Amino acid sequence: MSVAFTKEESAETASETLLPDRPISPHPNFVTEKGLQALQTQLAEARAAYEAAQAIEDVNEKRRQSAVPLRDARYLTERLRTAQLVSDPTSTDIVAFGSTVTFSRADGRVQTYRIVGEDEADPKAGTISFVAPVAKSLMGKAVGDVAGSDAQEIEILAIA
Repeated sequence: MSVAFTKEESAETASETLLPDRPISPHPNFVTEKGLQALQTQLAEARAAYEAAQAIEDVNEKRRQSAVPLRDARYLTERLRTAQLVSDPTSTDIVAFGSTVTFSRADGRVQTYRIVGEDEADPKAGTISFVAPVAKSLMGKAVGDVAGSDAQEIEILAIA
């Protein structure tokens, strides 16, 4: 049924609930095993939320409740389609995708991060994306190596 044949507020609501797609990164979609599982779980949750929204009687509320899960499902489907599973590194000699790196900063802070895919990166949880500047500067380096520039110099203390 056309929006023209519904209540006037429905046309306004329809335009408000058509959310733009989430941007897709231009970088390769590298994922760890845990990251791949997280994408699959998030897609299942988005689909379940969309299905739950479809049971709502009020058309305007149904649109509002469906918008985010529908957008997320499109994004997650594409991310799963393009996912490139990268095995955990077999060596702790050099920093690679999936490595956990402990390093010290010039200001004395010591930090530990695991280098992961973009969708699973969460610095507060100890993971950073492989495209983050600090991760890029660490890749390919070994324990004792210094990375970064003068003001942002970091020294690798451990690789796991």
